[in-house]
Amino acid sequence: MGIRILLADDHAILRDGLSQAFQQEDDMEIVGQVGDGHAAVEKAKELLPDIVVMDINMPNLNGIEATREIRRQAPGVRVIVLSMHSGKPCIKEVFRAGAWAYLHKNCGFDELARAVRTVAEGKPYVSPSISNVVVEELGRTEEKIEATAFSLLTPREREILQLLAEGGTIKQIAHQLHVSHKTVEAHRLRIMNKLNVDTVAQLTKYAIQEGLTTAEL
Repeated sequence: MGIRILLADDHAILRDGLSQAFQQEDDMEIVGQVGDGHAAVEKAKELLPDIVVMDINMPNLNGIEATREIRRQAPGVRVIVLSMHSGKPCIKEVFRAGAWAYLHKNCGFDELARAVRTVAEGKPYVSPSISNVVVEELGRTEEKIEATAFSLLTPREREILQLLAEGGTIKQIAHQLHVSHKTVEAHRLRIMNKLNVDTVAQLTKYAIQEGLTTAEL
């Protein structure tokens, strides 16, 4: 049996391309494809693949939060993040969430396949293009907590922030999360206070800067 892979990316054409490429590898098989973060978590729990190849920017729940949930709910599943993001805070948060590898989307397929095999063997993979970020992070003896969405906001607040940035109304978000309108409104006000912003437009800008969404989904 080959290495069982779940693909999680909101672009079907990319998933299809990766699926075809992986299927050419004798020791790999694609067991599923999903287009958003919540589906990635559910499919990871259902299928228990060896590897999830995960994008960061996905609707409803971004790849960093999905990685964190997979680590919590399906700890035997290993996540490789494949993303266009190259900022240090984002890369660091990917590993803090529990990812085993991070590759930029401009890498070659050979490197991605090598990362899959490495992680499947139980070893983390560090792409040469980001090795300096990882070394810098590991070398810190006294780390000052950075003021990012991941240090300032709770997981629920980050989820609501992403949904707001993606154009969700209070009513829609409440329905999706199975909570009351008042609960969502309270979270929104708390988020605004923590971030010291006054409008949803400013929230959207912040969410994009932090890599929670592209707001083009």
